[in-house]
Amino acid sequence: MLEFDNVSKSFWTGTQRKVILDRVSFRVELGRSLGILAPNGTGKTTLIKMMAGLEKPDEGEIRRGCRISFPLGFMGGVVPRISAKENARYIARLYGLDPDYVEAYCRYVCNLGEYFDQPLGTYSSGMRSRFTFSLMLALDFDMYLIDEGMPNSTDVEFNRRAGDILKERLRTTTVIIVSHQAQVLEKFVREAAVLMNGQLYMFDTLEEARELYDYETQG
Repeated sequence: MLEFDNVSKSFWTGTQRKVILDRVSFRVELGRSLGILAPNGTGKTTLIKMMAGLEKPDEGEIRRGCRISFPLGFMGGVVPRISAKENARYIARLYGLDPDYVEAYCRYVCNLGEYFDQPLGTYSSGMRSRFTFSLMLALDFDMYLIDEGMPNSTDVEFNRRAGDILKERLRTTTVIIVSHQAQVLEKFVREAAVLMNGQLYMFDTLEEARELYDYETQG
């Protein structure tokens, strides 16, 4: 499980204090994937990073009772000056997995061809996103964190392959996915919440969450 207990988080922008969470408590149980609707600028990426342990709360406690992934697209764990192959093998060793397996898995999923053996620093943002997504799927987590859904890729074959793997993974793992678009969440979750004005409003269904979200964002 993942639990936020009376958590607060804010930033000073230079002119005012931006509140991301204001004494928020919620719990995500394994086996019950959650979608979070959040307008742009409300702090959805900060929330995901807090779940992963990459950002600390100002107040309150975050408890993690399972293996939680790094966020999709997070590049902090990879090294730009070495290749995707070398990164995959290095990360595999950190997690105690077979480097040959992780390398082969990532090579198949991200489908970068010869670029897989070139430094990540030469990649476009879409190529980096494809690699980190495949790396996340190659590792063994109980709960996966996804910010805005699938990578923004024009590679149709990658989108199909990665999407199929993620749907299959949902049968045995839990996903928390944050987006500003309800249609992104429809593919992955039934339960949903809305992040707005420093609060997280939890609902039993995505449709209920969408009603509040649309009312607040569309007036």
